[in-house]
Amino acid sequence: MKTRCWGLRGWRRAMATVFAVGLTACGGGGGGDGGGSTSSGAPLTAIDCGANCAQDMLTAADVERIVAQTVVAAQARGQLATLAVTDRVGNVLAVYDMAAPTATFRIDSGRGVVGGLEGVSLPNPFAAISKALTGAYLSSAGNAFSTRTASQIIQQHFNPNEANQLSGPLSGVQFSQFSCSDVMRRDDSVAPGQAATGPKRAPLGLSADPGGIPLYKNGRVVGGLGVIADGLYGLDLDITNVDADIDEMLATAGSLGFEAPEAVRANRITLDGRSVRYVDTYGTGTPATSVSGLPGSLVAVGGYFPVAAFRAGVAYGVPASGIRRDTGPFASLGGYVLVDETDSNRFPVRASTDGGITQAEAQQILSSALALANRARAQIRRPAGQPAQVSISVVDTNGVVLGLVRGPDAPIFGTDVSLQKARSAAFLSNPLAGAELSALGAGISPYVAAMRSFFGDPTSLSNGTAFSAKAIGNLSRPFYPDGIQGTGNGPLSLPFAQWSPFATGLQLDLSIGAVVAAAGGGLGVGCTGLPRLVNGLQIFSGGMPIYRIVAGVPQLLGGIGVSGDGTDQDDMIAFLGLTQAGVVLGTGIGNAPPAKRADAITLPRGNLRYVQCPVAPFNDSNAQNVCAGL
Repeated sequence: MKTRCWGLRGWRRAMATVFAVGLTACGGGGGGDGGGSTSSGAPLTAIDCGANCAQDMLTAADVERIVAQTVVAAQARGQLATLAVTDRVGNVLAVYDMAAPTATFRIDSGRGVVGGLEGVSLPNPFAAISKALTGAYLSSAGNAFSTRTASQIIQQHFNPNEANQLSGPLSGVQFSQFSCSDVMRRDDSVAPGQAATGPKRAPLGLSADPGGIPLYKNGRVVGGLGVIADGLYGLDLDITNVDADIDEMLATAGSLGFEAPEAVRANRITLDGRSVRYVDTYGTGTPATSVSGLPGSLVAVGGYFPVAAFRAGVAYGVPASGIRRDTGPFASLGGYVLVDETDSNRFPVRASTDGGITQAEAQQILSSALALANRARAQIRRPAGQPAQVSISVVDTNGVVLGLVRGPDAPIFGTDVSLQKARSAAFLSNPLAGAELSALGAGISPYVAAMRSFFGDPTSLSNGTAFSAKAIGNLSRPFYPDGIQGTGNGPLSLPFAQWSPFATGLQLDLSIGAVVAAAGGGLGVGCTGLPRLVNGLQIFSGGMPIYRIVAGVPQLLGGIGVSGDGTDQDDMIAFLGLTQAGVVLGTGIGNAPPAKRADAITLPRGNLRYVQCPVAPFNDSNAQNVCAGL
């Protein structure tokens, strides 16, 4: 373990006074029941900054204040820290180094595993940037998640070390937000010296190393702060105690005046009936406004922070942020879209490149899913009773994006992840998957062999079985059935003795070369060498393959991915949204027939799961079992 402990087993932070977070209503909602409704009503209470977008941003003076407060806290504790500040869409606003410019950190899960990213050393700024960006990207006006929160929800059990429990609900999310993604942007990706719109890349993907927290103004997330001082980039393997983590102490001290509202911090949110961690250690902050006379200096970081000067952030929701309100087909649903430097939609709705999905069908699938999200009860947002805030992507069988839309306050991380889920479901359901994976060589082909052995079928990954993201996740866990100790690993995972969140199996092995290059500043696009899986494999719930029944025969058309507000909600919005779109369209489009789904295959160690929808999922209806029988 990288941290010291105070030894307070079973600790729970005392509840503080709950206060309401200001909400802006955007219109009424549609009615109807669960499975059969095709409501396209506007959001019930969607969070939309509206006219306040331009004021909710970090100024250059704010950034210097945050840095100064962090450095003062480090100096008082005799620490040499490296820290970074980002805005909400990942623009790096400062990187400050109190240590030697050559100081590095080492990736180490603490499990004694060799392989994957374990043992890799990189310069400190890359850890600080990834930690800051994680705090910003996982958070919203309704939830504040930290890198410690991330640590809790990506391990082999949830909670970590709780025997025979399912894996963390977001296990695998750490391998997202890379610069090799075609969603994430890089400065200089437009033209030399020209900044691109967001969302921006993370050097190491999402971080689970405590010391990364979100920053808030006026109750809205405006950025993140990341600190590394101990030289180790790991995670918290044991949440039954309270860690005295120096990185986290310094981050919380530095955030003085920009703290997340207590009412939305992770420790006020439950997942599957379990409380979530925010931070273990709050450092005492000392007000400071300037770094003048303080040890260390701003440092330029190639590809992330090119000029060593404090920068102002970009306000989320304005075109310069890269994410703004849609003025086109999703405007009536309160949707937001990604835009480029000319304020043009980066992923406008289009028809398939393979002739499978028309533009009208892609539009209806996205609209039905977004309308469903507007009715769904959010899992991770406070106060309770808000609609889910998610990102939704649709792709064709070539992995080409047919459209991408977001809720107004959806966490940024879900943008890249929703596209990963859509592509993952479409790719592994494609009869060409086995051949394309095998063609990648000796590092990947053993996973194809393991799948065929696991299913007892030499045609697995070539026979067109429909795999949802949830089923892919089941196959990618270090225990199968998921979480049950004493069983073997899933065929797409490493055995538990060789597994860690930094060494997972097929998911990382597909992308590890691009990940290492990206961490060092590489600008190449393409994470896997697979055109159908450009931004990498994702292995938790919320992605479904899309089919059409033609003359009684199901034909694979692509995939839909949803991410941002609870894995059961993600599953439901993708699955039920696709069903509802099919009802509206009447063109035979929809989910895979039940007999074709991966959960229809009988397996010796227990069958896969295909979809799991939440109970009582809607704010405007008492409907239950809304996915049953579909």
